[in-house]
Amino acid sequence: MLLDCPTHPVPTTFHYQTPEPFDVVIYHNPACGTSRNTLAMIRNAGIEPHVIEYLKTPPSRALIKQLLARARLSVRDVLREKGTPCADLGLADPSLSDEQLLDAIEAHPVLLNRPLVVSPKGVRLCRPSEAVLDLLPEQKGEFVKEDGERVVDEHGRRVATA
Repeated sequence: MLLDCPTHPVPTTFHYQTPEPFDVVIYHNPACGTSRNTLAMIRNAGIEPHVIEYLKTPPSRALIKQLLARARLSVRDVLREKGTPCADLGLADPSLSDEQLLDAIEAHPVLLNRPLVVSPKGVRLCRPSEAVLDLLPEQKGEFVKEDGERVVDEHGRRVATA
């Protein structure tokens, strides 16, 4: 039984500090090394993200526009050329409008560059993959990319690159 005394009153309510939920969404292509490294860094921060394999479940045109606005990117900024029908479709033509480029992305989701990551800290096209670190809480330990490049040290701090 707790007794109330004038010098040390018993609180009637208790306030516990709980971490805010840190929801992360990654628009992911498991065939892409950059996307795999980005996903692994999210997990290295102790977060299990919502993984959307965007080739199987493409984001809507409206969602793409929202993501681009939040990331302060243009449609051209996320238009992937390598390994896509970009050249065959003539999408490098600077006279094409954003709406025309979005039409092409809707028809060929592979044209959307990846990985796009959404977190409470913002939205970013994570190329290179370590760009995701700006969107996450501290890393929980060392992280080495698939190619052997060390990005985060054993204390969870970024490693300077040359």
